[in-house]
Amino acid sequence: MGPEDTLPHIPRLRRYARLLTGDASRADDLVQDTLERACHKWALWRLRADGSGLRAWLLSLMHNLYLNQVRDQVHERQSVALDEGNEPSHDPFARTPERLDLEQALAALSPVLRETVLLVCVEELGYAEAAQVLGVPVGTVMSRLSRGREQLRGLTSGEPTAQTPAPRLKIVS
Repeated sequence: MGPEDTLPHIPRLRRYARLLTGDASRADDLVQDTLERACHKWALWRLRADGSGLRAWLLSLMHNLYLNQVRDQVHERQSVALDEGNEPSHDPFARTPERLDLEQALAALSPVLRETVLLVCVEELGYAEAAQVLGVPVGTVMSRLSRGREQLRGLTSGEPTAQTPAPRLKIVS
C-alpha cells in the first residue's frame, strides 16, 4: 500500500471538507493539504488487520488540519486587533459596581436565605453538606437556595421579586 491508495477516498474527503468549511475553494485547499500531509506522514499510518482504517485516518488528518486553520485564523484576528491598538482592557475595577450590587443584594436577603446561598454557591458545599451544616433537611436547603437565587436575581436586575405576603395572624380567643 502506498499514497496512491488515497485516490478512491478523495470524493468523501471533498464532501467532508465542504461540510467543514462551507466553501468549495477552501474545501479543495483543505483536501489538498490533507493529501499532502498524508503523503508526508505515510509511515505513521498502519493498515488494520481487516484492511480498513485509511479513510478514518484521512478524515482525522483533515479534521485536525481544519481545527489548526481555525485556530490560526483566531490568533491572526487577535494579533491584528492588537496591532491596531485595540488592546484588551485589564481594568481591575471594571466589575466593581456589579460586585457592590451583589454584596448589597446579599445583605438584603434574610439571614436564612443568605447563609444557604453562601454555603452552596460561594463555599461550594453540596446540598447534603449544607443541610448538615445548617441542621435542616436537604429539601429545605434546596427550597431556600431556590428562593434566595430568585430574590438575588430580582435585586440585581432591578426587577421586583415575587415576595410571598406575610401570613396573617389570627387572634384566637
